[in-house]
Amino acid sequence: MLRTAVRNSFGAALRVFFRRIEVVGAERVPATGPVIFVLNHPNALIDPAFLLCLAPRPVSFLAKAPLFQTPVLGWIVRAFDSIPIHRKQDEGGAVDNRDTFKLARELLQRGQTVAIFPEGTSHSEPHLKPLKTGAARIALGTGLADLKIVPTGLYYVNKAKFRSDALVVYGEPFGVEAAVGEPGAEPAAAAVQALTGRIERALGEVLLQADQAEALALVERVSRIFAATSEAPWSLAEGFELRRRVAAGYSRLREADPVAVAAVRARVERYEQDLAALGMSPEHYGPADFTVMGSVRYALRSAGSLLLLLPLALLGTALHLPIYLVIDAIAGRIARDEMDMPATIKLLAAMLLYPLAWITIGVVAGVLWGGAWGVLAGLLAPISAAAALLFRERFATVGAAARGLLLFVTRRNTLARLHGDRMAIRAAIVELARRVEG
Repeated sequence: MLRTAVRNSFGAALRVFFRRIEVVGAERVPATGPVIFVLNHPNALIDPAFLLCLAPRPVSFLAKAPLFQTPVLGWIVRAFDSIPIHRKQDEGGAVDNRDTFKLARELLQRGQTVAIFPEGTSHSEPHLKPLKTGAARIALGTGLADLKIVPTGLYYVNKAKFRSDALVVYGEPFGVEAAVGEPGAEPAAAAVQALTGRIERALGEVLLQADQAEALALVERVSRIFAATSEAPWSLAEGFELRRRVAAGYSRLREADPVAVAAVRARVERYEQDLAALGMSPEHYGPADFTVMGSVRYALRSAGSLLLLLPLALLGTALHLPIYLVIDAIAGRIARDEMDMPATIKLLAAMLLYPLAWITIGVVAGVLWGGAWGVLAGLLAPISAAAALLFRERFATVGAAARGLLLFVTRRNTLARLHGDRMAIRAAIVELARRVEG
């Protein structure tokens, strides 16, 4: 019951914090038998929360030992049968994880699942850090011929931003075949290194990586422009695969033809400067997207829905905006320049402060006006929060459409030029892709 309650609470919080969450490849995870999930680690405690809430099977984590002594977090990690792992940077010297590995192997020998972050630490690098050998040592020491390792990639469009998007990708499982030894025995170093290398290659198949952050940023910008020319909105999985292909092509082309890469980069930068001057994004509409009647119908529908939401949204904003600003300030102060930490801090603070606020609102209303009003106020508070969030996002969408319509009416030639620039950049990318693939 405790595990279910925590899982449901985190699941609801993740669905609020992230606007869109997609899971790819869940059918690849074996329904029964021992499984080790190996994951990249870009977003602190958000990463294990995703697997705990979205994995098709219950999972236990290897978690750094200091978490078990942390208020609230210690209670949470124990609720999920987590196993403490000791790290040199935490202990200040040599560590002994034999008991940790033994507990993990016992779970696997009972047909359960274990999740490990083989990088050993959360980070914001654009590529995997060198992997630790713990996952391979645990796997090779189980003595289980049916053990499967599932590479799992976590991808965030903007991991620190509220209402961004997140994707979980389960890769193809693979077994530990020839190197299985006696149960509990320390495996040979050569076998450990070989399996660690295989895990790294498998993770590379479900991740978006680049050798430099600047390269990854360019891939993101180019991919947004490319996807914006699609007739239908892309799923996160489709966008992720596009980014992987662009990153692979960029890596090859940068060595083969740096002049072509520089030319595309310059075109993208000029295009983005023009968009920024007009307050638009790469997903802007083209002249052919606007019709008089279509614009009128959209305006009427949008105005009607916004007016209906407005009273409740204003209440929700008044009640919740101060808490939102406090949480944002706390996250900025604690995380500082560590971009893998803000989402964790925001999520945990929100899970604590917003329910406390709703309870307080209900209690105060009950004291002032009676129990029935207290219950009503306590229920209305979270509903108003949802209304405020929906209004904010709907208003942003309408605002973007209105800016596009204004350009269509007042500066149609500018809108046509921007649309032409976007299509030209897309064509240039396609041509570069042909050259790379050819």
